[in-house]
Amino acid sequence: MSTARFRQAAQERVSGLPRAFWWLWTSTLVNRLGAFVATFMTLYLTSDRGYSASFAGLVVALHGLGGVMSSLVAGVLTDRLGRRPTLLAAQASTAFSVALLGFMEHPAAIAAAALLVGMTSNASRPAVAAMMADIVRPEDRVRAFALNYWAINLGFGVSAAAAGLIAEYSYLAGFLGEAVLTLACAVLVFVKLPESRPEGGPTGAGKGTGAEPAIGLGTVLRDGRFMGVVGLSFLISLIFTQGSVGLPVAMGAAGFSPGDYGLVVAVNGFLIVLLQIPVTAFIEHRDPQKLLVISALLAGYGFALTAFAGPLWAYALTVCVWTLAEIVNSPTQMGLVVRLSPVHGRGRYQGVYNLSWAVASLVAPLMAGFVIDRYGADRLWAATGVLGTVAAAGYWLLMRRLPEGEAGVTVAAGSPRTDRAEVAGEPQVDAKPAAAPATGVA
Repeated sequence: MSTARFRQAAQERVSGLPRAFWWLWTSTLVNRLGAFVATFMTLYLTSDRGYSASFAGLVVALHGLGGVMSSLVAGVLTDRLGRRPTLLAAQASTAFSVALLGFMEHPAAIAAAALLVGMTSNASRPAVAAMMADIVRPEDRVRAFALNYWAINLGFGVSAAAAGLIAEYSYLAGFLGEAVLTLACAVLVFVKLPESRPEGGPTGAGKGTGAEPAIGLGTVLRDGRFMGVVGLSFLISLIFTQGSVGLPVAMGAAGFSPGDYGLVVAVNGFLIVLLQIPVTAFIEHRDPQKLLVISALLAGYGFALTAFAGPLWAYALTVCVWTLAEIVNSPTQMGLVVRLSPVHGRGRYQGVYNLSWAVASLVAPLMAGFVIDRYGADRLWAATGVLGTVAAAGYWLLMRRLPEGEAGVTVAAGSPRTDRAEVAGEPQVDAKPAAAPATGVA
């Protein structure tokens, strides 16, 4: 592809999105530039503090438990109070709790602070996803989610490489750096992002308006198709979480330094930065069933290949395999989640969906610590292959049962097909200023 054609293709991928989306995108980028705790918590506890893999797994699991505790609450607050106040409160409290964690010395205090960090950091996810769905047109959502995921990994790629070097000299500097950048993200949200919550629909478990039923957590939990997606997301999350819990322990046991791990895991972020946009353009209108099945297999067996890695480049090669799975899975699955979510219940639906990742963050460290201490890392990598196979089979079965129009991850412009948000009466948000009053987005 010539430079001119590449530039034209890139411009097409980023054009037509509302201004509010780009401020939300920028806040995501700033936030992920400070990602330190989630990436280096395990190494901090094992290499710097000298704790066992099991204790490190317990602390990281408490971090995940905090996410479990906050996911549903944050989803309800996103619908009741609004996206902006929920996001602002989550980010400000995350900055405080991360800084607090860096100063904790006693094991019990470290565990308690990790729980608090998990609660606050996970609370922003339902609000971000709901706001993005509010302000972006249905036909642009997969592209928007892909661009947001691209920002996450651009920040992650830079922060992982830099933080790996910082960790060799001072873990405290890493904690404080994340706190500062997260606080900057909160300020950006306060200054630039208006509220986007649609008006006129039910916001709680009480009575709805007109013929529109109220949407409570019970409604979400009784939605069998959506909960099937949540269950499969949990399996996929168990696999991907090993990149930050199982992989650093295995590499540390093999004699690699925190800097080595930082460079290897940075491959994940940089590959997503390079490939997310062109790969999304390739998959955007393709069969989501096949995409989700293939991505599950690539994730499971990409991590399973770690059992055969020896030199540093071999670890980096395995990262390349499961990174491709992330690139395909993330926008495809997020598009499916939004299509299955009614507009006035987006916060709750996103909260339950994020619960799958939060529970995985709780289970995966315990699983990794137990398996590595008891049986060795090779058994852990074999288990990821099994999980990937089960998830692929689950996606294949689930997507066969979804009616056309719900299974698809995109809707072409002008298409007669509608998603559940449009059926629920969602106003069509346009990139032009004239459409801004529909959602209150400037």
